[in-house]
Amino acid sequence: MTAAPPVTKAPVIKARGVGRVLPGPVPVTLLDGIDLSIGEGEFVAITGPSGSGKSSLLYLLGLLDRPTSGSILLDGRDTARADAAELAGLRLVKLGFVFQFHFLLPEFTVLGNVMIPMRKLGGGSDAELRRRAEGLLEDLGLGDQMTKLPTQLSGGQRQRVAIARALANRPRVILADEPTGNLDTKSAQTVFDIFARLARETGTTVITVTHDEGLAAQTNRRVQLVDGRLVTHKS
Repeated sequence: MTAAPPVTKAPVIKARGVGRVLPGPVPVTLLDGIDLSIGEGEFVAITGPSGSGKSSLLYLLGLLDRPTSGSILLDGRDTARADAAELAGLRLVKLGFVFQFHFLLPEFTVLGNVMIPMRKLGGGSDAELRRRAEGLLEDLGLGDQMTKLPTQLSGGQRQRVAIARALANRPRVILADEPTGNLDTKSAQTVFDIFARLARETGTTVITVTHDEGLAAQTNRRVQLVDGRLVTHKS
């Protein structure tokens, strides 16, 4: 699969002078002076050696952590002064998350797992939400798996359910932290193909942390971190 051309649209998410320091007797600097803009429909890989700050940056961009310095802008809004409730609302409405471990609820069916964030946000009847969830699962090749429990699926299928759940509320940005780390090569490629299609066809911005250079090469851009600093942007 060849990489898509670089995207030059206005930034959806932006880090401006972002730093992250863990306090303590000996403070630990995780990130230092990160400036980064990512546009609508862009598929970006964050790469770098272990301990370079990849996941720390993703968690800041996803409003899961707060920067020690600098600010994160989402659709032009500076989130630095947003309280915990506002940040939770922004995450629910504008962001979707996929992690290395799928974190599906084992007691819910595939369909039920995808509907959880929809029900939390509301905005439609249960029948309408169900139809949307079914459509997402059909699009991801899981139309025949909806009534199964997560334990009845393969690792690749579970990760596709996690992607469907992340898309449930039509987010502006999908953030994925090593989403293929537990998958075989074929399933990993399937996940990246899905991300590329989402970015290309729906304008969803996709930001993924990965250690796999082969997969990273399929994105619009690679952002490399070393010792908490951004060192290269590769198209």
